Amino acid sequence: MAKRINRAIELLEDDQPIYYTGLHSHTRNFLTFEQGKKDAKTWADYINIGMEHGPFDMAGLEAYMDGLIDGGPTMSGHVTPTVIVELPVQGESAEIIRYNSWQIRQILARGVHGILLCEASSPEGVAAFVEACRYKLNDVGVGYGLKEGTRGVGSEFLAKLKWGLKDPSEYMQKADPWPLNKHGELLLGLKIETLEGLNNCEQILSVPGIGFAEMGPGDMSMSMKIKRIQGATPDPRIKEASIRVKNACDKNGIKFLESGTPDNIIEVIDSGARIIAGQSIEAARIGRKYTNRKMKV
Repeated sequence: MAKRINRAIELLEDDQPIYYTGLHSHTRNFLTFEQGKKDAKTWADYINIGMEHGPFDMAGLEAYMDGLIDGGPTMSGHVTPTVIVELPVQGESAEIIRYNSWQIRQILARGVHGILLCEASSPEGVAAFVEACRYKLNDVGVGYGLKEGTRGVGSEFLAKLKWGLKDPSEYMQKADPWPLNKHGELLLGLKIETLEGLNNCEQILSVPGIGFAEMGPGDMSMSMKIKRIQGATPDPRIKEASIRVKNACDKNGIKFLESGTPDNIIEVIDSGARIIAGQSIEAARIGRKYTNRKMKV
């Protein structure tokens, strides 16, 4: 039986790496009921839905989540796989986040299990992001780097069903960021992918409420004015940026995201990364065997 609603958090609590799959919402026939029903049996531990550049399709997301329920439960006993959505707005400042917090409310009301904030550039912007994901009744961390949450009543009625809950108040209590709230079921992530974000990463990653983070090499290269050439050796500045972000994650107890392939997955796990990109079923098979994972997919 599942111990938690969010399978990804359950695994991370056991220090097990998690492996994700997913596409951008502009991919044809991705956010549909039938695709959700199919993806309910995914090999991955969570599904990333990229709305940073794809359409902000809330009707499609609702249908997709309904499909996951209809196709479930998962082999691990969870109602659905974990679903994390990339937020369209970038995390440059608190003002930008607050003006666009309606996006966060809309996404979370569909019953997803987490949000990934792209271009996280300031600690104030990240704090506003965390606050927008919380209800006021959850006050762990308030006064210690966070203000009260801004998510409102009414968002819980459909979202609770996607979590297999009947009581709206139970959903509101559980819809809080982990590990800030040890009972929380929301997994919030950051992409540090600008020079400003890199220069502020130690302060950014000290903001309470963040569960994982990554250094985004594509946008970071652009921010550094580095021309990426496919197949060429990466610029050493990108590797240095990744190390700096990982060190800041480690200092603050935040899980680090890194790409993994069948050839390097053991090395990636040994480095301390626990969120594995790359969408490789074979890398996941090798990694799960290496870490003696017990939970079924």
